[in-house]
Amino acid sequence: MNEFHVDLSPIVLLDLSLLTMLILVAFAMLRSRHLFAVVMLSGIYSLLSAAFFVSLDAVDVAFTEAAVGAGISTVLMLGGMLLTARREKPAMPRRAPVALAVVFATGAALIYATIDMPAFGDPNAPANDYVGQAYVEETPNDIAVPNIVTAVLASYRGFDTLGETMVIFTAGIAVILLLGAGSARGGREISDRNGGEEK
Repeated sequence: MNEFHVDLSPIVLLDLSLLTMLILVAFAMLRSRHLFAVVMLSGIYSLLSAAFFVSLDAVDVAFTEAAVGAGISTVLMLGGMLLTARREKPAMPRRAPVALAVVFATGAALIYATIDMPAFGDPNAPANDYVGQAYVEETPNDIAVPNIVTAVLASYRGFDTLGETMVIFTAGIAVILLLGAGSARGGREISDRNGGEEK
């Protein structure tokens, strides 16, 4: 079996830049107490994630992330802000050693699991050696769809795609019902004074 080496190419540098920006945006979201800023940062996070997926040649996932993450989710969260105050209530700082230990243990396990993974783009990887090659060779004969990604999403895993669409639709309907049909604020007036009490 031939050894596969990954060179430091502009694409790898772009991926590292996008991952760095994702980490910075995530920390900014954690530090911010303005809910509007958090919603906007979450939209930026989704757009950066979509760009990262494009660099990985997963354009279908990038479209979904941009439409659902940066589009629909941002609109729904902005609508949800109508029912709340504009700032998060101050929380008392407290230590959670158990939660921190779980986070570090999970992170260490995930990093350890990536050691045995094949290199990105390795043609000898199992996904590229058997499954992916089978789709490339058999899709034109099985399905009369010229685009393999479309064939996989619409035919091979069509019920899965339908289920994902139903989940998004149901979530949208649930948020609309929570906001209150026919009322911009769900029939309640929210004030930022005194920690966002209702009137």
